[in-house]
Amino acid sequence: MQHATPMVFVVDDDISVSESLEAPIRCEGWEPEAFASAQEFLTRPRVVTPSCLILDVDLPDLNGLDLQKCIASDRKNMPIMFITGHGDVPMTVRAMKAGAVEFLMKPLNDEALLSAVRHSIERSTVALRRETETGTLRDCYASLTPREKEVLVVFLDFRTNRSALSWV
Repeated sequence: MQHATPMVFVVDDDISVSESLEAPIRCEGWEPEAFASAQEFLTRPRVVTPSCLILDVDLPDLNGLDLQKCIASDRKNMPIMFITGHGDVPMTVRAMKAGAVEFLMKPLNDEALLSAVRHSIERSTVALRRETETGTLRDCYASLTPREKEVLVVFLDFRTNRSALSWV
């Protein structure tokens, strides 16, 4: 992983909210980075480190739910937590169905927020590890000769069939 310290991205147009989150995030040993808009966040290059996104629903340019949709396929290893001052059940359901890990109401309870961030960082760490392992396996497979690939397919097919017959 390129960056050792987990990062917590905060996208909220209310600067007082972003600033109030900085101290507790830093106290946990994570690195906060705040953005005032979704567009500003989108210009930030993707990081390859455990991270999560604390995202306000109501943003001036692109709302939080739309930002979630924009980054869903590109940043699968970055769990998203929504925060809002006035949410409703349909909004919460939409966010959670799209993969959000938490939906918190403002004013934020520091302990609930930090617990959610802790859980999200753990999820991100696991996802990044899987991505790395998958990349390593793909590189290994790509380095095989055509004949080695044929043998591998036969070997894997044999193992699958053998385990399928193990109950007999």
